[in-house]
Amino acid sequence: MLHFLENEYFKVGIESHGAELQHFIKNDEDLEMIWVADPAVWASHAPNLFPIVGELPKQQYTYDGETYHMQRHGFARSKDFKVREESDKKLVFELEYDEETLAQYPFKFRLLVAYKLNDNRLEVTYNVFNEDKKAMWFSVGAHPGFNVPLYPNEQYEDYYLEFEQEETLRRYLIDENGLQTGETELIEEQSNILPLRHQYFDKDAIILKDLNSERLVLASHTGPRKIEVEFQGFPYLGIWAKPGPSPYVCIEPWCGIASSTNGSGELQDKEGINELGPKQVFERTLSIRVW
Repeated sequence: MLHFLENEYFKVGIESHGAELQHFIKNDEDLEMIWVADPAVWASHAPNLFPIVGELPKQQYTYDGETYHMQRHGFARSKDFKVREESDKKLVFELEYDEETLAQYPFKFRLLVAYKLNDNRLEVTYNVFNEDKKAMWFSVGAHPGFNVPLYPNEQYEDYYLEFEQEETLRRYLIDENGLQTGETELIEEQSNILPLRHQYFDKDAIILKDLNSERLVLASHTGPRKIEVEFQGFPYLGIWAKPGPSPYVCIEPWCGIASSTNGSGELQDKEGINELGPKQVFERTLSIRVW
């Protein structure tokens, strides 16, 4: 079921299945900025990633001597969330553990995903609660896709990403199974601009680590609109579109990352995994600002 937020600037639609952002419309132009989820290209809009980010070796991991199976990016994106708070400016969705999640992930948890409209900014907050008597290990991340181009008179190559600071943009490569290979490839050196090119995604996602920037802007050399994504506290960033002439780009702040080809397979050893003690709470907020 779709739920809506609206203010003078935007109308935002979030689906309770997956607590997924599906519409982000600029009211004065009736301009849809979130990818339309064409099933012939990529059938999602902006999935929420939990309790893992990325892929596992053979889609499985080991914890406490037991082997568990889980799909890429975890199960939250395919679960129905309950609405815990709803107003014109804020929506809070909740997912709790159940028998199905315990079969894949042996921890009792609650995940809250909150959306809040604040003038020309949409804030997305993740709260992870450990409801178990033992420490839990998890990752969480966002995967919003943005329509590129936004206007019919533009081309994909008109667009670029502008980072907050100059960066040496070195991508961490993944193999055909979605696992980190340990190899890297330099894309840009000492630049704050990454031009969008379809061929970048022939090798799957651009995975970035150790960025100095905590925000970036999606913009066009020809169009008037800018979309800023701020991701303070997210140590990894993915930039992705399906290989080929896909008319969108995903800007993905992550607290977690795909497993490595030479990893142990133990959940606690997974790069980027977060430990949360009993009754503790983990919180991260990202924001999307448009002008």
